[in-house]
Amino acid sequence: MKVRVKAFARFREILGSDLSIEVPDGATMAAVLAALQDRAGGEGDAIFDETGALRAHVILMRNGRRVNRNNLDTLAEGDEVAIFPPVAGG
Repeated sequence: MKVRVKAFARFREILGSDLSIEVPDGATMAAVLAALQDRAGGEGDAIFDETGALRAHVILMRNGRRVNRNNLDTLAEGDEVAIFPPVAGG
């Protein structure tokens, strides 16, 4: 199944702006994150730590809702995943 991934700010430079990732039916967010880590290559350390886990400051969303990192639910065909660096402003 295909999952759409949108990356923002610095992560867009690393991953690309609008991706479509093929994952097996019944895959969880972990499968998408693994594909993103592969795509990021050597620049992935901005997103992933040395164990391959998503860094604590990274914001992850699925279909417009923030994802609880302790519960990476099963994805469905056509889901949209967004990945953001920390956001600050004034």
